[in-house]
Amino acid sequence: MSQDPVSANSDREPVLDPVDRVSELIFGLLMALSFTGAISVAEAGHTEIREMFIAAIGCNLAWGLVDAVMYLVRTATARGKSLSLVHGVRAAGTDPTTGRGLIEQSLTRVIPGLVSPEELEAVRKRIVALPSVPSRATLGWNDALAALGVFLLVVLSTFPVVIPFAVMDDVATAKNLSRIIALAMLFFGGFALGHYAGYGSWRAGIKMAVLGTLLVGAIHALGG
Repeated sequence: MSQDPVSANSDREPVLDPVDRVSELIFGLLMALSFTGAISVAEAGHTEIREMFIAAIGCNLAWGLVDAVMYLVRTATARGKSLSLVHGVRAAGTDPTTGRGLIEQSLTRVIPGLVSPEELEAVRKRIVALPSVPSRATLGWNDALAALGVFLLVVLSTFPVVIPFAVMDDVATAKNLSRIIALAMLFFGGFALGHYAGYGSWRAGIKMAVLGTLLVGAIHALGG
């Protein structure tokens, strides 16, 4: 099946994009920690552990669904913006100055100073020369699969920190192991973001672990 020019030039980001996907995983992890951290070592019994387990998974199921839907909304919006640009440049037709202006306005603040008028004109000509352009942006099965990936990633981030409570009878030991797993996940999430951004991966990992700990404390302090 052929792909329309706009979709071809505005493909969805990979499901495991370092910024968006790691951020979603960390958010799901923090949501799970808000439940596991509330377990009282002295008072927790099988009923309390079961309720915590269900609440943590249920919360992340809900968030995963919301995140997946918003992923589709974001994709459709970005694709629609690109399509509007293409229609605008083509509508300008014989007015190259207007067409180049539209293209330049669509670039980030950093890029315009790095692109010459000749390069903008080359882009404008390619847009005008497109054989056909769809009237509206659409979503396809690849987008649905990507949204499913987002959902699964958020939901699966729950399990590493709640499984110790399901397999260990000692609540105190389970809680400590859960915290160690959470800190490790926060560290590696920060490590991945630091590596992607091009600066100290190890420092970014440590900072993310500290930040995550502070955020969980703030969540509990606010009644979360």
